[in-house]
Amino acid sequence: MHVEPDGTVSNRWETLVNPERDLGPQHIHGIRAADVLNAPVFDDIAHDVMGLLAGRVLVAHNVQFDYRFVSHELGRAGLAIPFEVHDCLCTMKLARRYLPGAGRSLKDCCDSFGVSLDNAHSAGDDAEAAAHVLSNYLHMDSENPEWFSALDRAYFASWPAVTPKRQPPALRPTTEEPQPHFLERLVNRLPEVAGTDEHTAYLAMLDRALMDRQISASEANSLVALADELGISRSSAEQLHVDYMVAMLAAAWQDGVITPEEEADLRLVAGLLGISQDSITQGLAAPIAVQDTDSGAVGQSLVLAAGDKVVLTGEMSRDRSEIEADLRAAGFVPHPAITKAVKLLVAADPDSLSGKAKKARAYGITVVGESYLSKLLSA
Repeated sequence: MHVEPDGTVSNRWETLVNPERDLGPQHIHGIRAADVLNAPVFDDIAHDVMGLLAGRVLVAHNVQFDYRFVSHELGRAGLAIPFEVHDCLCTMKLARRYLPGAGRSLKDCCDSFGVSLDNAHSAGDDAEAAAHVLSNYLHMDSENPEWFSALDRAYFASWPAVTPKRQPPALRPTTEEPQPHFLERLVNRLPEVAGTDEHTAYLAMLDRALMDRQISASEANSLVALADELGISRSSAEQLHVDYMVAMLAAAWQDGVITPEEEADLRLVAGLLGISQDSITQGLAAPIAVQDTDSGAVGQSLVLAAGDKVVLTGEMSRDRSEIEADLRAAGFVPHPAITKAVKLLVAADPDSLSGKAKKARAYGITVVGESYLSKLLSA
């Protein structure tokens, strides 16, 4: 956000950044790993950020905290803010002067001025709220010489010359924005170049992705990349999904009855595969014969046994020591680090960017979400 000397708030610019590491307490900031997978790394936007800062005073609510991060990341990109933190302005500290007794939090300051703060801990909304708080300070005390001296220091500082890259911003998807199914990203080829072996390889990866009954953004990217590598067209992938679904229906009908739990599972997988619920309703109407080995049916591609090593990553909904105790009671071995001997990585966020998750994917180790734990422990 830019705030002009007369208090006008202008020029909101924001983007998600891929930190190339674990995202920390996601329950606070609400950013999923899937949201930042294709976002720029900071080095890609460093020149843009510096261009927005050049000649201006850096202002933040608790500027000591923000200055440290901004200056560090710019330094990694070979750039430097040409002044120290004491040359910046802090809307939290200024509250002592302009809002005595009103509280120091950003929300307290916003409430004092009637400024809306709907999405606290969202960087863009927090920045805009702080900008409006500063604007109110400026209007309350427009002739304060401190404003002008801060502007002079920023204007005459030796800012590094940069050429902004104008990277397109990556924004948080809203709940109203339906995300396209990964099948839509596959190319339709003519003629089809993939054969039985390629189809089996694709189905094996699909089966592993469905272990925890969700297809994470990372898994969707991997499936798209594999299909492209193997020469599998979109129409063929759609047929493979149908084959997979028919195989699941046949397996569910083997005992002659479909339980409510099985139906719910079948409908969930159908949604993940882009198959209509009407097709599942038809498949539930009468038994389906078990398919032969050439049908594309794939068995569980990963079966864990007692003694297998399981690694955890991310901030789980339960204390990690409790989960590890449950794993030991079930015969598994909780392991602190990823090695090639590890069988499974359980992540709080299945798209985790943690070092463990990156190494697991590099080793071909299956990554599942925390929700899979209940199935694993009950089995």
